[in-house]
Amino acid sequence: MMQNCSVEKAVNLFGEKWKFLILRDLMHGKMRFSELKRNIETISQKVLTQNLRQLEANGLLTRTVYPEVPPKVEYALTELGYSLKPVIDAIRTWGELYAKN
Repeated sequence: MMQNCSVEKAVNLFGEKWKFLILRDLMHGKMRFSELKRNIETISQKVLTQNLRQLEANGLLTRTVYPEVPPKVEYALTELGYSLKPVIDAIRTWGELYAKN
């Protein structure tokens, strides 16, 4: 077994489908929590919050809080997050091919 397998590291970083869906949506630019929640209808608020925190901790996105009332928070991909675009595009392409079968 390979000790430092890059595929294993990547899978451990993402862990579940929600992170891919969040990254997919943020590829189009900054989004607020409510926009992400609306786009990913089946995710709970708790799970969305947990996944956003994990993605931020892993350096894939940033969270910007604006000093307004009510508070405004936006999420955006970092350069590292945007580097996943080819991966997301490949998954999308594969999914489209798979759906045809």
